[in-house]
Amino acid sequence: MELTEGLEPASPNAQYFNSSVLSVSIIGVMQSEVPIETNEARAISLLNDVFLPINTRFSSIMVKDRKGEKQWKRVEVKLEEHVNFPIFPTGLLPTSYDEYLEDYISNIAMEHFSQNKPLWEIHIVKYPTSNAAGTVIFKLHHALGDGYSLMGALLSCLQRADNPSLPLTFPSHQRSEPESGRESVRGRLSQLCSFIFNSVSDFGWSMLKSTLVEDDRTPIRSGAEGVEYQPIMVSNMIFSMDCIKHIKAKLGVTVNDVITGIIFLGTRFYMQEISNKSTKSHSTALVLLNTRTMSGYKSIEEMLKPNSKAQWGNQFAFLHVPMPELKDHKSPNPLDFVLAASKIIKKKKSSLGVYLNGWALEIVKKLRGPETAARFIHKSLRNSSLSISNVIGPVEQVSLDNHRIKGLYFMLIGGPQNLTITMVSYMGNLRISAVMEKGFMHPQRFKSCVENAFEIILKAADDEIPI
Repeated sequence: MELTEGLEPASPNAQYFNSSVLSVSIIGVMQSEVPIETNEARAISLLNDVFLPINTRFSSIMVKDRKGEKQWKRVEVKLEEHVNFPIFPTGLLPTSYDEYLEDYISNIAMEHFSQNKPLWEIHIVKYPTSNAAGTVIFKLHHALGDGYSLMGALLSCLQRADNPSLPLTFPSHQRSEPESGRESVRGRLSQLCSFIFNSVSDFGWSMLKSTLVEDDRTPIRSGAEGVEYQPIMVSNMIFSMDCIKHIKAKLGVTVNDVITGIIFLGTRFYMQEISNKSTKSHSTALVLLNTRTMSGYKSIEEMLKPNSKAQWGNQFAFLHVPMPELKDHKSPNPLDFVLAASKIIKKKKSSLGVYLNGWALEIVKKLRGPETAARFIHKSLRNSSLSISNVIGPVEQVSLDNHRIKGLYFMLIGGPQNLTITMVSYMGNLRISAVMEKGFMHPQRFKSCVENAFEIILKAADDEIPI
C-alpha cells in the first residue's frame, strides 16, 4: 500500500474501540427479495464509485504517532481484498442455507480486522435462505463511526425501490415540549438541586459500575472472561411500529421507552424460565444514547462539515439503566416495565452524568493513554448484563443495485457481553436482533419470551385509560 495523503487525528472513541483490549464492529445484513446476480467486477465498481467516496475513513488505516495516539492514514485500497463471495454446497433447501448463513456470520463476527488495510468488508451470499433470495453483509469497524454515521453511509448507497429519483424518508421524531407557565423561585431552585444531585449520582454510579460493582451472574450474564471471542447466534423478532406507537400514545411515553420496557420484561421472563431466582437479580442494561443535538439523518456532506450538529463519528454515550425486577410472574403489571424504563431514562437524560463520564474518560486518556481508557470501557461493558442500541431506518422499501431489500438488521459484535440487542425500523416494522453467545443462551426461548412480553404489554395498554 502506498500513502496517498497525510494523517488525520482519530477521535478518542475510535481509539478506544480499536485497541488491544477492545475491538468492536458493526455487522449490517440486507436481505434481497430477488436472487443476487452481482459478480465481483460489478461489486468492485459499485464500491469504488459509490461507497469509497462517502468518507476518507473507508480508504484509511489506523497508525500510531510518537505519543501513542492513533491517526487515520489514507492508503490505496485494493477492493478485491474487501469483497467476499462465500461458497456453500449447492442444491440444498433454504432451511439448510439458514444454518450455513448463521455459521458464516458467527465466523466473520469472531475474526478481527487486519490493521494493514481499511477496516471494512462486504460479503455477498447468493444462496437462498428461508428469509431471502440472497443476502448482503457489511462488516464495519466501530472505529469508523457509530450506528448513526454508518447507517447514513449505507443509506446513501440505496435508492427508493418505487422511484429511485425520490429521496428516502424517515419516521418523524418529535421532541417533548418544555412545560409552559411561570415557575416559582422555589420550584426552579428545586429543579436545579435535583439536576445537580442526579448528575453527581449518575456519574458516581457509572464510575462504580465501570470499576467495582458487577451485575449478578444470571442466565444472560456468565461473568466469564473472553466472552467476546466465543461463537454467536442471532435471534430476530419483528414487531409492528403502529402497535408500538399505540402503546406509546396510551402511556404518554416515547417509542424508545416502550421498546426498552418490552425488552426488559421479555428478558426477565427468559431469566425466570431458566432460573427462578434470577428474576430479582441485580442486572443492568447499557442503553446507547446518541448525543447529537438534532433528530433525523443529514446528508453525508452535512455530516462531514466541521461544525455540523450531525457530525460523523462516534457521538454517543452509555446510560446505565437497572432492569426492574419481576416480582410476580403469574400476575405482573407489564406496564410498570415501560413506565419504569421511561422514568429512569428521562432522569438520566436530564443530568450531566453521560457528559461527566466522557470528561472522565478524556482525563484518563490524557494521563494514562487510550489503552487504559479502553480498559475502563471494557470493564463497564463486562460488568453489565446487556447493551441496547437502535437506529432509524427508511419508511419505504429500498433497493441496492436494483435488488429490492425485503428486510435489514444490524448487530454489534466484539463486546464482552453474552447478550447484545440492536433494533432498526424499516417499512413500518421494528426488527429486534438479539446477539447471544452460542451454547450459553437459548435463542428460540429468548425470542418467545420477548414476543410474549410484547403481546402482554400491548393488551395491557389497550385496557389502560389514556394519559
